[in-house]
Amino acid sequence: MKKTISLILALVFFLSLTVPASAEETNSFDVKAKSAVLMEASTGTVLYSKCPDDPLPPASVTKVMTLLLVMEAIDSGNLSLTDTVSVSEHAASMGGSQVYLEPFEEMTVEDMLKSVVVASANDAAVALAEKVGGSEEAFVNRMNERAGELQMKSTHFENVSGLDDDTKNHVTSARDIAIMSRELIVNHPLILNYSSIWMDSIRGGEFGLTNTNRLVRFYKGATGLKTGSTSKAGFCISATAQRDGMDLIAVIMGSETRDIRNAAASSLLDWGFANYSVYKEQGQKAGKIPVTGGCEKEVDAEYADVSFLLKKTGGEITKTVELNKNAQAPVKKGDVVGKITFKRGDETVGEADVTASKDVDKIGFFGCLADILKKFCLINQK
Repeated sequence: MKKTISLILALVFFLSLTVPASAEETNSFDVKAKSAVLMEASTGTVLYSKCPDDPLPPASVTKVMTLLLVMEAIDSGNLSLTDTVSVSEHAASMGGSQVYLEPFEEMTVEDMLKSVVVASANDAAVALAEKVGGSEEAFVNRMNERAGELQMKSTHFENVSGLDDDTKNHVTSARDIAIMSRELIVNHPLILNYSSIWMDSIRGGEFGLTNTNRLVRFYKGATGLKTGSTSKAGFCISATAQRDGMDLIAVIMGSETRDIRNAAASSLLDWGFANYSVYKEQGQKAGKIPVTGGCEKEVDAEYADVSFLLKKTGGEITKTVELNKNAQAPVKKGDVVGKITFKRGDETVGEADVTASKDVDKIGFFGCLADILKKFCLINQK
């Protein structure tokens, strides 16, 4: 009897790990945290959630937004990795994790960036914020504006570092952290060059940096992203990892210890990689569409690269292309002229638009005349 009960319990546990969860469904297992989210980065699909929208103090995971704004400034050309940052007295006064910047000390943006990502340096975070925004206050205002643009509905920032001894309402949620983490790693992948560093140095090798995110060293496929802990926030992390072309973001908030936090993030990532994959197909031609009243009689139809999330269980993927019977000139490149459907059995698992590959102008009077003369000449030649 005991053996039978043990087998039943083992089977129930196994099935609980293979049933996918979403933000709208009952979670199939629990993690030791106040709040958690697992998101697939390319699609933004939430695979697992626990109290995902509860506003909680995020500690240094705040710096994901700080880094996002800095990377946006770099990628837009308004800031360079080689630019020099002069440290203000305010930045140098930051407590907590730091690289002990001195007032008026100068350091490159790249070394400041490494200090924030790898060592979670509060002083470097403020110095970068002042460089980009003019002041920490102005930068924080932009952080909150950006949160609104990203539909981060449970977020309000009061500083750039996450220090919360004196804050009144510095909060975000696991879902919002996943949203801003996704924006950062998908649209600014350069950040992964820094967040995946285990050990490095600044000041010409005189000051060593060790990543506060131990998963970078000990979890297969870990790429970052940011840890945080205070007595108010508990232990938090936005952990990113990639395996087999799929990027996952595991957010843990309010764990009791660092080890519990890391184990919770690892278990979420393991579950995601075990149960899901990303199907990818390179864009290609999909046939030709007749064009009515155009300078050309037809136009190539094509679809762009496609990718979508799949449960690992299931059969082969089949695809069906449906094209419109014709297109009316003028046709613009990118006009939708059909669709492609991807199925697994009878289930539709993905769709994409099929579009015109180029412009086709509407034919005018002289174009019509030239067309008639061309046909006339061909008839006479016969």
